[in-house]
Amino acid sequence: MDAFFTIVNVSATSLYVSLLSIAFNPTAWNIVARNEYRNKTITRIFGGSARYGCYFLAIMIFSFGMLRDHLYQRALSDQPRVPMLSAPYDTLVPIVLFAIGQLFVVTSTWALGITGTFLGDYFGILMDHRVQGFPFNVLRDPMYVGSTMCFIATALWYERPAGLLVTLYVYIVYIIALRFEGPFTDMIYSKRASTKKAL
Repeated sequence: MDAFFTIVNVSATSLYVSLLSIAFNPTAWNIVARNEYRNKTITRIFGGSARYGCYFLAIMIFSFGMLRDHLYQRALSDQPRVPMLSAPYDTLVPIVLFAIGQLFVVTSTWALGITGTFLGDYFGILMDHRVQGFPFNVLRDPMYVGSTMCFIATALWYERPAGLLVTLYVYIVYIIALRFEGPFTDMIYSKRASTKKAL
């Protein structure tokens, strides 16, 4: 147990703030999106425009994502620094991980578009077909995988073992979020398919 406390500063408030922000994002957006699907709250705020409502939510999600990343870096700065990889791997591994992670995130956004990425289907803005090109032909959830890889890369770059534990937490949070997002999104598209058949 003493070894654990040499790599994790459990008294750092910034660590708990970071953990809270990581859990807040997918939880809040799932709640907001489900409310939007059922009640069209944001759409009504924007005068009945689902697209403007979705753009607003996209800005909010992106902004809170940037805040989450900032809080993570701040938390790492309050944690003990312990070399984990020998040179030159201490720089090469995090660079490669971050580059691949960003590739997954950016190409996912490009393939899905703004409304496809930022929960447009909850606003009734549905895609015509399931995206099957890269990176979705490699991973089922490339955006979450890419984001997790970036968390690992950052922990390795700054040589903060606590960051690896935070990354494990991120992974668990994403798995839980997907258990809610996946079935609900499938339900939305199944409902559209049933409506088309009825016509």
